[in-house]
Amino acid sequence: MGRYVITGATRGIGRALVELLSPAHDIIAVGRDEAALKELPVAERILLDLSRPASFAAVVDACPYLGHLDGLVHSAGIAQRASLANSSPELWEQHFTLNVTAVAELTRVLLPGLRAGRGSVVLINSGQGLNASADSAVYAASKFGLRGLADSLRAEEPALRVSTVYPGRVATEMQRELRAQEAGEYEPQKYIQPATLAVMIAQILATPSDSVVTELVVRPRG
Repeated sequence: MGRYVITGATRGIGRALVELLSPAHDIIAVGRDEAALKELPVAERILLDLSRPASFAAVVDACPYLGHLDGLVHSAGIAQRASLANSSPELWEQHFTLNVTAVAELTRVLLPGLRAGRGSVVLINSGQGLNASADSAVYAASKFGLRGLADSLRAEEPALRVSTVYPGRVATEMQRELRAQEAGEYEPQKYIQPATLAVMIAQILATPSDSVVTELVVRPRG
């Protein structure tokens, strides 16, 4: 049995991973929706506003379950279509706070537990973190920043296993919102299912200790 922290635990990929792992592992679910957190069958719940990274240390210090961790999965994030011309300082700040700074700070305050458990850190990135497209300047830049964070963490903490997952379109509410911004149809049957990604992330976490999956690129079939 492992002990894993999962952010974005109440929706999408994070929720699918919670549902997959919770029967056999101690899951510490992190989210901002208190009612939705209470519905999850997990060992512990942490109510956390990821837009306020300065508050993370105090919240973590108050939780007694974080002294030994087998893994941390960063599934929370934000995505909004915007070209450079149509962006704003506020939009840039919002994306980098949630997609980069919050990930970095939560990982930092959990480092003692991760080091104790020689744990894994899995960062859910995006295809936009590998190849940026038009009208994605803000989002793609934040995801390239997340990629750099993962690579630096892997070099700085050799006892940890750091993995980045680059999925294509996933059938989540975030994807529904993105398709609306693109004035396109939301077609979940053509996208990767959250449960599919959850299986792949679980396999990364279960990889034998003599190896690490540094990057995993996943695209919808067809």
